[in-house]
Amino acid sequence: MGKDIKSFPLPEIDNTYDDSCGVPREIFEESNIESTEDDVALSESLNNEQRVAYDEILSSIDSNDDDLFFVDGPGGTGKTFLYRALLAKVRSQNKIVVATTTSGIAASIMPGGRTTHSRFKIPLTIDSGGYCSFTKQSGTTTLLRTASLIVWDEVSMIKKQAVEALDNSMRDIMDRPDLPFGGKTVVFGGDFRQVLPVVRKGSRAQIVDASLRRSYLWDYIHHL
Repeated sequence: MGKDIKSFPLPEIDNTYDDSCGVPREIFEESNIESTEDDVALSESLNNEQRVAYDEILSSIDSNDDDLFFVDGPGGTGKTFLYRALLAKVRSQNKIVVATTTSGIAASIMPGGRTTHSRFKIPLTIDSGGYCSFTKQSGTTTLLRTASLIVWDEVSMIKKQAVEALDNSMRDIMDRPDLPFGGKTVVFGGDFRQVLPVVRKGSRAQIVDASLRRSYLWDYIHHL
């Protein structure tokens, strides 16, 4: 129309990401998350129980033991504090960490946090034996294959079928069908004393049965 785009109040074009370099956007974004000095220093302020969990999880990553962990504790006991220390430490080693939570509010307080439905493409309606909706050629697959650690907070609020769908998809993309989550180190967190999964018109037994505690995966998880 003969006008210049600069005369309109539009945001500047961000040229920092260029997909011609062959790096998927998901990897690019995760690789550019910088930990603050405060987060890097958190590991020095861990209490004894946080330190035990911190050391055990880092040991699993370093030795490729491919363990699953569940960080348990009532609200306010420092679970997010522990995650931030872990994320800063692993990212400082130039490794990829996928930080997710079930709810958007919790995701906003975790550096680089995303909701699990957004990150893992979990279908909104899902049955037992389901899969996430990303393909083997997608950037999400490349990200999950590259990741050294996956963190999923507030897992106590989501139905077990969603966690099992990620398990099924991870076994598939990692080509390791016999190992939970394809052999990745995964840290779950949450508090079963708080909000459990929503089962419409469900009884107490049905609600408990929908939780991760009733999943086949629970037997593989180390309780911290």
